[in-house]
Amino acid sequence: MSLPDTLAAGLAGPAAPVSGQPRRLPRWPAGRLTAFALGALSLLASLLLWHALATSRAHLGFITFAHVPPPSEVLEAGIELLSSPKLSLHVGHSLARIGAGYLSAALAGVGLGLLIGRFRWAARALLPPLEVLRPIPAVAWIPLAILMFPSTEVSMMFITFTGAIFPILLNTIHGVEAVDPRLVASARSLGTRGPRLFAEVILPSAAPGIFTGLSIGMGTCWFCLVSAEMISGQFGIGYYTWESYTLQNYAGIVVGMLFIGAFGMASSALVRWLGHFATPWYRLQEKKA
Repeated sequence: MSLPDTLAAGLAGPAAPVSGQPRRLPRWPAGRLTAFALGALSLLASLLLWHALATSRAHLGFITFAHVPPPSEVLEAGIELLSSPKLSLHVGHSLARIGAGYLSAALAGVGLGLLIGRFRWAARALLPPLEVLRPIPAVAWIPLAILMFPSTEVSMMFITFTGAIFPILLNTIHGVEAVDPRLVASARSLGTRGPRLFAEVILPSAAPGIFTGLSIGMGTCWFCLVSAEMISGQFGIGYYTWESYTLQNYAGIVVGMLFIGAFGMASSALVRWLGHFATPWYRLQEKKA
């Protein structure tokens, strides 16, 4: 048994029932088939509502659907894009930009988060400038990114980097600050110091919070893709979406949005799965709870 497991088992002790505590009600037995059916019905209802509003050119107060394409037009535009040789170029360029920006943000965000969350001097020295930069939206970075980097590719990677780093950073800080100080004290009493303390106690305890930040950071990374690819002159899903707007290809706008949503959902789900796989001790705690 590793040191974190030994410390956690010793500190937790045997679970004792609490008198007067309300009994937890049983959950509704929703299996995989039921969950899939509910999700499919929800998507179908959304499509029907979209079709009804778009085909009727509805006006709902200050919202108008006069120029919103119906699902049939979006489907035709999507099939046309899927059969186009430019699809692989659009997707390839976007994935490369997302990958470079996200990995850089993950390394910087987790590293700085561990440092700031653990050491008071680091929090006092690094948090003030980071807190000033955090509210700045990705769109505001575009002119400065063009001036800072000679390559447009690096500029777009930087925009996705700025979108991902702060959720990762803040969740890592909160995860480190939430580490039980009794675990740290017990590890020190057993002779654990320095990098080993980080590797065996602090990092495993903060891992659920870190992976939550990584998942949110992946979503915001795709969110900033359109802003990043506004400075691109050729390829990318975000560029395709913006180009469709400038050419008044309204169905193409929705196709680009759906592609971004699908890729963002899949990549965030992949990060969550990796976090679920990498933190088996956290799953055991959830089952006991």
